[in-house]
Amino acid sequence: MPDLGKIDREFFETHVRPRLGADRDDVRLGPTPGVDFGCLDIGGRAVAIATDPVSILPPLGFERAGRFALDVVLADVAVSGLSPSHLAVSFSLPPGMADDEFAAVWEGMHAEAADLGVSVVTGHTARYEGCSFPWVGGATALAVGNREDVIRPDGARPGDDLVVTNGPAVETTGLLTTLFPDRIDLDPDTLRTAQARLDEASCVRDAMTVAAAGPVTAMHDATEGGLHGAFVEMATGAGVRFEIERDRVPIRPGVAETCAALDIDPWTATASGSLVLTVDPEGTETVLAALSDRGTPAARVGRVTDGEGVHVDGEEITAPSVDASWAAYSELSTGSSTNPSST
Repeated sequence: MPDLGKIDREFFETHVRPRLGADRDDVRLGPTPGVDFGCLDIGGRAVAIATDPVSILPPLGFERAGRFALDVVLADVAVSGLSPSHLAVSFSLPPGMADDEFAAVWEGMHAEAADLGVSVVTGHTARYEGCSFPWVGGATALAVGNREDVIRPDGARPGDDLVVTNGPAVETTGLLTTLFPDRIDLDPDTLRTAQARLDEASCVRDAMTVAAAGPVTAMHDATEGGLHGAFVEMATGAGVRFEIERDRVPIRPGVAETCAALDIDPWTATASGSLVLTVDPEGTETVLAALSDRGTPAARVGRVTDGEGVHVDGEEITAPSVDASWAAYSELSTGSSTNPSST
């Protein structure tokens, strides 16, 4: 188990998979490495379920921080192809968090949930000693729909096209430049451009769009470990080979400059808001057109073939052992350097 970040596949297979409680016939999809959600079959209906920490970042402003936190939670069920529908949330708040600050967080979450058609059905809210920002609780999101509409992250098939939205390090770029604007060596125009990437660090609406456009065979949100991590998780889960051309992957303005200033590898840095899709070739142009109508940059970047592994420009890549953005975040947040870099 790594010192930081998600457990690896070996730890999961050794310690988690053998101990999953009772066996139930209604569990259609249980915990699986690289798969964002579980799935139940209830009365002939599919229920996708995902649980995530709730991360509140006060420098974003509490209302915006609430919207951002909710989008992260909802993303893992949105990639099921079903629209998020229900939410349970538990807050363990720092004692020093004021009532009006929490009210602003909750207003942001409520407004975003209402706009997406998500109902809050239960929860828990309290202050406790020992709690601190940004990790202030956890939430479980559900999406209810037809069984045949579920898209699994491990559903890639040889012959599919590979499509990527937004590209690498979108969340990393937007978040770090917004949280630490005075500590990153960028000119003012580039800084503003980079900060705008944070508005793209949500894939919920894009996931709903491509699911409707289809046919999408697999979908994954590129979070921890970035695009390289997402590619490896999807290919490994499906038992196929990904062949990717790096120059085809979209790069958003401000990403390259921010990652260079912080000595971050953009391909292995968290990229929430960027989707990796495998698509039946007959539907690729329809999916790309639907994303274009939303104003979301996307491109066909490669294909799925028989075999195994992920090959970028002919060279095999492996999953990163640690997210490339974390060292930079640590240095920026502790103020240990005037020109921080990844180590």
